[in-house]
Amino acid sequence: MRKLCYYLVFISLIFWNFLMAQNDSNPFFKEWKTPFQTPPFDEIKLEHYLPAFEEGMKVQKIAIDSILNSTDNPTFENTIEAMEISSEFLDRVDNVFFALNSSITNDQMQNIARKITPILTKHNDDINLNLKLFERVKKIYNKRSSLKLSSEQKTVLENYYIGFVRGGANLDESAKDKLRKLNEELSMLTLKFGENMLKETNAVGLTADNEDELAGLPPDVVKAATEMARSKDIQENFAFTLQKPSFIPFLQYAERRDLRERLFKAYINRCNNNNEFDNKKILSQIVSLRVKKANLLGYKTHADFVLERNMSKKPENVYKFLKEIWTPAVKRATNEAADMQAIIEREGKDFKLEPWDWSFYAEKLKKEKYSLDEEMIRPYFKMENVRQGVFDVASKLYGIQFIERKDIPVYHPDVKVFEVKEADGKHLGIFYSDYYPRDGKRSGAWSSTFRGQSNMKGKFVTPLVFNVGNFAKPTADKPSLMSLDEVNTLFHEFGHALHSLFANTNYPSAQWVPRDFVELPSQIMENWATEPQVLKMYAKHYETGKPMPQELMDKLLNASLFNQGFETVEYIAASILDMDWHTLTDTAQRDVPTFEKQSLTNIGLIPQIESRYQSTNFQHIFAGGYSAGYYSYLWAAVLDADAFNAITEKDLFDQKMAASFRKNVLSGGAAGDAMEAYKRFRGSEPKIDALLKKRGLN
Repeated sequence: MRKLCYYLVFISLIFWNFLMAQNDSNPFFKEWKTPFQTPPFDEIKLEHYLPAFEEGMKVQKIAIDSILNSTDNPTFENTIEAMEISSEFLDRVDNVFFALNSSITNDQMQNIARKITPILTKHNDDINLNLKLFERVKKIYNKRSSLKLSSEQKTVLENYYIGFVRGGANLDESAKDKLRKLNEELSMLTLKFGENMLKETNAVGLTADNEDELAGLPPDVVKAATEMARSKDIQENFAFTLQKPSFIPFLQYAERRDLRERLFKAYINRCNNNNEFDNKKILSQIVSLRVKKANLLGYKTHADFVLERNMSKKPENVYKFLKEIWTPAVKRATNEAADMQAIIEREGKDFKLEPWDWSFYAEKLKKEKYSLDEEMIRPYFKMENVRQGVFDVASKLYGIQFIERKDIPVYHPDVKVFEVKEADGKHLGIFYSDYYPRDGKRSGAWSSTFRGQSNMKGKFVTPLVFNVGNFAKPTADKPSLMSLDEVNTLFHEFGHALHSLFANTNYPSAQWVPRDFVELPSQIMENWATEPQVLKMYAKHYETGKPMPQELMDKLLNASLFNQGFETVEYIAASILDMDWHTLTDTAQRDVPTFEKQSLTNIGLIPQIESRYQSTNFQHIFAGGYSAGYYSYLWAAVLDADAFNAITEKDLFDQKMAASFRKNVLSGGAAGDAMEAYKRFRGSEPKIDALLKKRGLN
């Protein structure tokens, strides 16, 4: 009876706050009448965010106070479940605002982000550092073995307990004050790092006045540069930005070596130009503060703090793993560089291959070895066809369906919405795709949710999932025609989307998985992208609709191991740079160029290749949640190579194995112990051999 009274009080408090806001015109304060209660983007205005954030924090504070003021003994229901529910309103606002701040931001949104970020940080610290609240959680945790909890509830309880400990709940008051200050400083610095990256990535990296400067570029690339110049109101006739769809084709095809060098250096020097968007001081401060925070919480380094909850567990395990693959990768990349240098010399030129030459001569080498270049396959990768291709793969594996919905509001005309259904027609979730660059969108590609799946107290909530990318944009007379790298990226991000769509837990926090496991669902999807059976499904010429000819498909498959040395080396170089920054044990602020140069020299990075990211533009680790975790993509690549072999051993679309993968990996089963979940699917731990073979490094 006391438990029932508690819930009635708790629910009435939430409902009271909700009713108090009903007369407000702010859509966040109302029930969304849209299909599946999707965000009403057509109603949400900038002025709605701050009041909604404030209300969300107020609602959660009242809920937390109700937990603290309860005279009942702490139980899973009146403490853990109550905390899970407490952030529902705030999550609704937070998910929408920060998603749009990454994909369609402007000065006003960035001002809101600067204002609300320290307030949210304080709000979260008020919860995480509340000793009385932690004591309730600890009492439940300490008697967990005697409680009748499901395996999922045990995982949720453990996540809360560990979260409090790692959040500083055990610190004394003086240390808590220091932690609060560190958290606030870090939140603002990482926000500023990302803002600077957005400005510099959207900048024009190169302009040209006449077509002679664009010798070698395909007509479509020239046309896109013309449209870019017009959209940027630039006096010159042609413009290339530092977004990948703009600068990569230039590096691949432009014959003017001096212009390739200029554009390449503009790209790698983003946020390293000693201007208002320079990130050197910011990232040096971030690294120093992370060391202070790790030390305060009892860890030697930031990497030790991060990796404790990852599959890798310790920094030395990450270094060992990376160096195992580094040696064969460098050997392969050195041979690739030698092949390109031979082309340079055959052409009668006397310069040494430099990083800004790699893409240009890689295209020549690919054409020489395989009679293949990017422009031959691009016409077969119309974006809409590629997207339908990944839908069809998911349908064949899992039986799900995708139905476009034009009655669901979107935040930009480029966004398309699809309802996802199970094979029996049951609603599974909503999928948004947003694939083209714009000035208000950060670089790269990512996946997240406007609303996660949950099933608390019998209320099943379906997920609202989105994928964002920066792929080749349609021109006035042609659709979006994607590169093979962009195709793989679309498949990759869709794998993340499936992970969110297939979530099937009662509690949202039960869906947490280690950072070095989370890339498995995404990377495994890339394997299907270039399978012949799949290419026949979606690789169709954008004008004729005819499928890719077998001869061209064979060339594409024969070239599958091409440039793998380069791709692996540039990636591992960035991963080790990340680890070197985050295994520092002192708080001295480093000179960034000196530190970076030493890091890459120590591992023997060959001069023809640059690290995939430079410190000043390494958004993954300084503004994206991957600090001491960029290695995760390669770690997951070992898992995905092994898992793909398991699923497709009998058939490319083995539905029985796919169902096992969905159950054990994608639906939340990995929250307790990721490796145990993987072994439930596979029967054993993965070995590195499958990855080395896949990349031709064995």
